[in-house]
Amino acid sequence: MIDLKVDTCTSFACQAPIEKLAEQLNEECFCQTLDRERFEQILRADKFQGDLLAQHPQLFSNTATFISRAQFEAMQNSINAIEQVISLPAYQEKVLLRNALQDGTLKALSLPGPAGVFMGYDFHLSATGPKLIEINTNAGGAFLNALLISAQVACCSPMTVPSSLERDKLLSEFASMFVNEWQLQRGGVELKRIAIVDADPEEQFLYPEFKIAQQIFQKIGIEAIITDPQHLTYTKNQLLFEGQPIDLVYNRLTDFSLSDASSKPLREAYESGTVVVTPNPRHHAFYADKRNLILLGDEAALQQMGVNESDRRILNASIPASCELTPENASALWQRRKEFFFKPVAGYGGKAAYRGDKLTKRVWEEILQGEYIAQQQVPPSNRGVLLDGQSTSLKMDIRAYAYQGKIQLLAARLYQGQTTNFRTAGGGFSPVFVI
Repeated sequence: MIDLKVDTCTSFACQAPIEKLAEQLNEECFCQTLDRERFEQILRADKFQGDLLAQHPQLFSNTATFISRAQFEAMQNSINAIEQVISLPAYQEKVLLRNALQDGTLKALSLPGPAGVFMGYDFHLSATGPKLIEINTNAGGAFLNALLISAQVACCSPMTVPSSLERDKLLSEFASMFVNEWQLQRGGVELKRIAIVDADPEEQFLYPEFKIAQQIFQKIGIEAIITDPQHLTYTKNQLLFEGQPIDLVYNRLTDFSLSDASSKPLREAYESGTVVVTPNPRHHAFYADKRNLILLGDEAALQQMGVNESDRRILNASIPASCELTPENASALWQRRKEFFFKPVAGYGGKAAYRGDKLTKRVWEEILQGEYIAQQQVPPSNRGVLLDGQSTSLKMDIRAYAYQGKIQLLAARLYQGQTTNFRTAGGGFSPVFVI
């Protein structure tokens, strides 16, 4: 997160009061703040992938994004309230019961251990404050955005770009987070080897981020490998990669329950407690299953679970109303579909998620065959950008990367279409400055 005290932007005459300044900057400041040459130098100096920008031209926007201090505090308050609810036995019992009824197993969800790295809270900015549209347990982009923030050119006075020391401090904080995850489960035992695990990792869009993480772990003396789960084996109470024991898994899989055949060794090691997995199935069940948004936004359910009045008020203000799509309410939701966004309960990255006003009858029939929630639509706010010298407007959401309830970093994602896609010219990750 970049904390900024700003008087005005050099590209326009600011007329807005301080509480509206961020909104005006987002609409009217077209300054291009990303110094791509400096970014390339940062990548080369740290032996990261120097061709990252050429390979992914729409991964990073040239334009910075602004939010107000009040908006930031509302996001942090929402995350704090969610942490309080998730810690309640009554909430955990509801989640565990739901999953027991669904698949008959609770073991993977009942294991104590780490807190979960890089929780991602995605917000849309509205006239009545930030609205939490979803929570993700393996939110990508934090390492990349930590580098991005120090490759900016100030366009606002006095806009201070973080120094390389501040960038390295943030990266060090990320590394320490993984060490803390290890210690939460293993105490003082030495952490020697981390596996960064994803399906076909070299083919993943954010593979460069895995390389960055690997470099950072190695800098603090922890061996790190990047692998597909099918290359792991579980033998004699040890998770192994090419015969070498793995201590901790940085889990980037979208097989959130570790139920795929390729994940079997990892699941066995996780359930036996012989490897630390972060994030893990418990984190996804308690945080990222979209049905949790129904609970977190339900005033009566919150009161029944013993949530205090202050947290209920915060969650009521920040979480859009949601409900599960069922055969009983399908007809009514179809009639009111323009009011809702439909999301699969275990969805990620906007996959198979649909705006109700864009739904066809054919797609609706497909949705009815799956497990979906209907979430009250909160239109994203806009960020003005220059594209081929012409001003245009892109949609915007704000991702808060958080650990143990504390926001570590903010990043905007600029896009066109129904969901974020990193295919929009002028779009991509954008650093967030808090005014």
